[in-house]
Amino acid sequence: MGSVIERLRWVRREALGLNRRNQQFLLQLNPARLVGLVDHKVQTKEVLARHGLPVPDTFGRYVRQREIDLLAREIERRVEFALKPARGAGGEGVVVIAGRTHDRLVKASGAQLRLGDLLAHAADIIAGAFSLSQARDEAILEHRLTAEPLLARYSSGGIPDVRVLVVRGVPVMAMLRLPTRASDGRANLHVGGVGVGIDLANGRAVHAICRDRSIVLHPDTQQPLSAVQVPCWEDVLLLAARSYDAIPLGYFGIDIVIDARQGPVILELNARPGLSIQLANHRGLRRVLEELGEQRVEQLAPAERVALGGEIVRRVHGSCSA
Repeated sequence: MGSVIERLRWVRREALGLNRRNQQFLLQLNPARLVGLVDHKVQTKEVLARHGLPVPDTFGRYVRQREIDLLAREIERRVEFALKPARGAGGEGVVVIAGRTHDRLVKASGAQLRLGDLLAHAADIIAGAFSLSQARDEAILEHRLTAEPLLARYSSGGIPDVRVLVVRGVPVMAMLRLPTRASDGRANLHVGGVGVGIDLANGRAVHAICRDRSIVLHPDTQQPLSAVQVPCWEDVLLLAARSYDAIPLGYFGIDIVIDARQGPVILELNARPGLSIQLANHRGLRRVLEELGEQRVEQLAPAERVALGGEIVRRVHGSCSA
């Protein structure tokens, strides 16, 4: 009973809850026009690219069912790619193809499917099966990113990404998201991916969870998660801060892949990032955001905002590396 009471006290004192996130941050800091922008992956990528930020190449956009034949011809030309809904969320509807074997396409998770099944999936995307509003959508064909070798060791199919929470342009918390067999190669936590909290100061692991429970080993690879060190860490945080200058949402999550060839690449922005990042870090957001609210950040350059976020986290939580 004592541990339950202590947990409740911690939540009240340290954690940012859903209602406060919505009322104090999403509603006040995220203009509707910008939320609508980041809800569309292609439009978001176009804005980011205009600001010189790295994003995956788009091979094609398909908005009508009669364009499925065009999609099929484009797929036949490629060995690997990612098929996504433009307005999807939480990884729903995303299929990543890593290769071919005979007449089958091989997903990043290792599962196989026929071309006809993938085209039927694309038709579902266009019909709106995975869009946020269940309205008609478009299917987009993208370059498939490849996991950086050090991080690939911790994954089971799919590709890891780094989720950074950015508030008023300041990175305040981060986690590495790792795919599992249970998540079918997706890194999203709600489908069984692993979340590894990352120290803002140095990119090292501090804690890890799977399905909201603490773990020490990746469930498939059995790699010790305490050994995780995210490469290019300063570049990741700077990229997160720079994205605010391109799309000035006051509260968002950004997903960044460390590509084996390109280095850090922005996968997408999320205007309604979940709060499990606190569980992954075993740290709450409330006091960090309260202190950030007292700071003037409007005239700070991206590198200065990165430094400010690290300084605030150190003051509130101290060094959290294992």
